[in-house]
Amino acid sequence: MIESGTKTGQTLSVMLRRLGLAALGLNPQGMKQLVRWIVLGSLSGILAGLSSYVFLRVLDSMTSTRQDNDWLVYLLPPAGVLLGWAYHSFGGRAAQGKSLIIEQIHDPTEWVPMRMAPMILVGTWITHLFGGSAGREGTALQLSGSLTDGVARYLPISAEERRVLLQASIAGGFGAVFGVPLAGTMFALEVPTVGRIRTEAFVPALCASMVGNAVVHVLGYDHGPRPAVVAIISALVVAKVALASIAFGLTGAAFALLSQTIRTQFSRVRWAPLRPGLGGLSVLGLSLLFGRDYLGLSLPLLNQALTGTHLALWVFALKLLFTAITFGSGLPGGEVTPLFVMGATLGSALAPALGLEVTLLASVGFVAVFAGAAKTPLACTVMGLEFFGTEIAIPLVVACALSFALSGRYGIYRTQRWASDHHSETEASQTTG
Repeated sequence: MIESGTKTGQTLSVMLRRLGLAALGLNPQGMKQLVRWIVLGSLSGILAGLSSYVFLRVLDSMTSTRQDNDWLVYLLPPAGVLLGWAYHSFGGRAAQGKSLIIEQIHDPTEWVPMRMAPMILVGTWITHLFGGSAGREGTALQLSGSLTDGVARYLPISAEERRVLLQASIAGGFGAVFGVPLAGTMFALEVPTVGRIRTEAFVPALCASMVGNAVVHVLGYDHGPRPAVVAIISALVVAKVALASIAFGLTGAAFALLSQTIRTQFSRVRWAPLRPGLGGLSVLGLSLLFGRDYLGLSLPLLNQALTGTHLALWVFALKLLFTAITFGSGLPGGEVTPLFVMGATLGSALAPALGLEVTLLASVGFVAVFAGAAKTPLACTVMGLEFFGTEIAIPLVVACALSFALSGRYGIYRTQRWASDHHSETEASQTTG
């Protein structure tokens, strides 16, 4: 009787557990899948965090070395030729960079080459050491994406699961390299398709971004102070921010368009390794004319703007030109930190004319230009909240939304798709049928 009662109790316990899971919209199989995604997302986050930590540590050292040795910029042209030769000779599909990762999220047909990670890592270090105007995001995404996909080769996962895991890798890389786990999560859900949030990847993306960010912090890397912006927000202030957002959106579009135009012009150079070398020569020439402030990440300019320094209007334009040439000629690196600099310095230049606090408009511009260039207004709004606090939530939302809308279809991610195009194609197919 005792044994029978025990079995009955166990059966009842199992039924109650299952009923509880069902009430939450889950079942045992669903819970198993949830745990699976938590594990896979966390694994991607560990890879993202470790690689981002190594990348950031050495990048800081490379930047300091360049700033202490101005003559290194004269070596950017030959360094560009060397990098161009390496990618031309050994890069293969890895040369497509983050565009390949986004493409595989849409159509997971081929593995991301594992050589992408070491090539973009070393390539970005060299670009920064010799003064190329590049960023960090592209490198972090490629590191995380190629490492995650490399591990995924040996896991029993389907093509659809691989698609989701690649999205998680984007979240891990973005969250780790900038220290913004929530924005990293939203960015991964938002960036593949404009106008569609891929919620199926939410759990692994959140885990990857949070774990990646935690790994970087545990290993001892400090992203630096983040100023909490305190401002009195009124309808007039929001209206002025909206007016400035026209400039933010146009700047994001201008950068994407100029980068593509420069890429097209450089593609006419028949020997591919020469293209980054000519780009390096152009950056060197510009630095001799306008100074060294626009080389590398240009974090001193960013810090000046965010701490309330009014900068001239041409500062953002020169950073845009330096970065478009660096990126368009094929020198490795990312565009996002330079876009932060463009937005913040543009905001600092416009603030006095609009009667706004420099710190407020610089902080808003910091994320708004990126929102227009990357087509990720929600992720950029969340990033602004993580960086600068909730006091300026309304200006952030307005600026990111308007910048996104006013930048048109000019963006920095070539394999990004538009949900509206898919919707139109589906409607046309149904009508024809």
